[in-house]
Amino acid sequence: MKSDRFQSITSRYRELRIAVLGDFCLDRYLEIDPARAEISIETGLPVYNVVNVRPQPGGAGTIVNNLSALGIGTIYPIGFAGNVGEGFELWRALERVAGVQLKYFIQTDQRRTFTYCKPLMISSEKPPTELNRLDSKNWTPTPGMVERLLVQHLQDAVESADAIIVLDQVDLAETGVVTSKVLSGLKDVTELNPKLPILADSRRGLRGYPPVIFKMNAAELSALTGSTGTLNIKEAMSVASALASKNGRSVFVSLASNGILAATSEGETQHIPAFPLRGEIDIVGAGDAVSANLASAMAGKATLLEALELANGAASVVIHKLGTTGTASVREIGEVLHANGRL
Repeated sequence: MKSDRFQSITSRYRELRIAVLGDFCLDRYLEIDPARAEISIETGLPVYNVVNVRPQPGGAGTIVNNLSALGIGTIYPIGFAGNVGEGFELWRALERVAGVQLKYFIQTDQRRTFTYCKPLMISSEKPPTELNRLDSKNWTPTPGMVERLLVQHLQDAVESADAIIVLDQVDLAETGVVTSKVLSGLKDVTELNPKLPILADSRRGLRGYPPVIFKMNAAELSALTGSTGTLNIKEAMSVASALASKNGRSVFVSLASNGILAATSEGETQHIPAFPLRGEIDIVGAGDAVSANLASAMAGKATLLEALELANGAASVVIHKLGTTGTASVREIGEVLHANGRL
C-alpha cells in the first residue's frame, strides 16, 4: 500500500460512524503481586493479594476499543448489561472510551453482565501470567422485551451508521444479544441497506446468519461449508470464494500464522501472510482487532487488499501486547506495515 493511500483511508476514520452489535463483556483484570503471597490462617490455602484492579470493555467491547484506537469519530455500542455491580462498571468503562455514544446500550435487571475476571501474576522479572479465569454469564434465554429493544436500537442506529459490526460471543445460543429474533431484525436491516458494510463474526459459527460480510477462521469456514479435513490456503480460498458468490457478500478468513485471506462475490481473491513475530505473543483480542480494522477500512473506501493489509498489521500489533486485550492505533499499524515492506 502506498503511503498516500494509507493516509487517505485512515484520515476518513474521524468522520465515520460505526455501530457494534453484540455481547459486551467486562474484562476485569486482577493484578496480583506474588511477593505479597500469604497463607490463610482459616483455611491453610494460599492467598493472592490483588494490588490493582483494571476493568475494561471486553467481547464486543474489544471491537469498540479498537475502533476508538483507530480514531473512529462516533461508535454506537448496541448490547446490554445488568443494572448492578459489574453492569455499572462496564457502563463506566464504555463511557471512558473516546468516540462512544451509549444511547443504544441497554441496562436491565433481566440480564447479568457478561464478565471475564482474569487474575494476573505481575512480576518485574517476566511477562504477566494469567491464572484460571472466573466467568459470569447468562444461562437463560434473553427476554423478548430485551430482544425487541435491541432490534429497535439496531434499526435506529443504521440510519446514520457507515458500517455495522456484529459479534456473537456467547457459548449458549439464545442467551446473549445475537438471538434468532435479533438475527431476523439484522436480516431486515441488511435487505434495506444492501450497500452498507455489515460484518459478522460468531464463536459458534455463522450458520443461520443473513448474507452479510462473513469473518471467520479456517475451522469455522470448514464447519460452515461442510469441508472435510484441514484446508490449506488454496483450498480455503476456493471454499471462501464459493461462499462469497453464494451469499453475494465478501468473506474474510483468518489463518493464524498463515495470515488472512478474502474473497468477494465478484470473484476477487487476496491473501496476505502473517508478519514475523517480534517476541512473546498473546493472541487474545487479535480477531476483534481484525474485525474492527476490516470494517473501518471498508467504510473508509479501502480496496480488498488494502483492508487485508490494515487488518493484518493490526493483528500483528495486538498479539505483541501482553497481559491485556490490546488495541492497535493507526500509528502502530503504519509502523508495522512500514517495517514489513507493506508501506
